[in-house]
Amino acid sequence: MANGHCLCGQLTFQTTGKPNWIMYCHCASCRRHTASPVTCFVNYKSNNVTFSGDRSTFASSPGVTRSFCAQCGTPTSYETSKRSDEIDLYLNVFDEPETFTPQKHVYFDEHISWFDVNDNLPRE
Repeated sequence: MANGHCLCGQLTFQTTGKPNWIMYCHCASCRRHTASPVTCFVNYKSNNVTFSGDRSTFASSPGVTRSFCAQCGTPTSYETSKRSDEIDLYLNVFDEPETFTPQKHVYFDEHISWFDVNDNLPRE
């Protein structure tokens, strides 16, 4: 079980079970949603995640919904109709993000050129 919360603490979540995967995303949409040069997701089956508090959503592209705290705006998740039974939670909203180890990079061809990624993880 892992827990997390937004910056103001109004929106919390609890997960059960182990994550399906953990990966960095370099796509422009994720960078804009988080205002970061790269983001990291922890993927769970949707029924293994319970939110408490006021969560807002935004349809950022066809079939994609991103969520965030309705009060402070902290980004919390990414959901896609392509994987309708899964939810990708942003690593940094977990109470103990250091317990998750990324397994690969996706959309690496969109990475920011000055952002140095010095690991041996697969890049897609």
